[in-house]
Amino acid sequence: GYSSAASDVYKRQMEFPVGAKLLDAMVLSIVSRKETYGYEITHELQKIIDVSESTLYPVLRRLQKDVCLEAFDLEYKGRNRRYYRITVEGKNKLEKYCKEWNVFKEKIDKIILQEMISDNE
Repeated sequence: GYSSAASDVYKRQMEFPVGAKLLDAMVLSIVSRKETYGYEITHELQKIIDVSESTLYPVLRRLQKDVCLEAFDLEYKGRNRRYYRITVEGKNKLEKYCKEWNVFKEKIDKIILQEMISDNE
């Protein structure tokens, strides 16, 4: 089968710290795709970063307080499960975060990837 160092990198979690705003952007992005609940959001994030549900719930509360997310309860197996949906304000904030991320990523790429390009020449 196919295996390389590059593919192994994607199986590991990121080693760079994830700040509050980046975490907000990631949560908004996940919730923008579909209404979902805390455990499912945590599970999606854990594919990329080291995050626990106890870290996530203050983020969800903050995003609710900032009117970026709204919460609602649905019954699941006889008990209520809290779901989250993105608001118009949340979509606007996510769009802003995506633009900022692209600018930031391009600047970092110029430094990091330029080094790799010069080494290969």
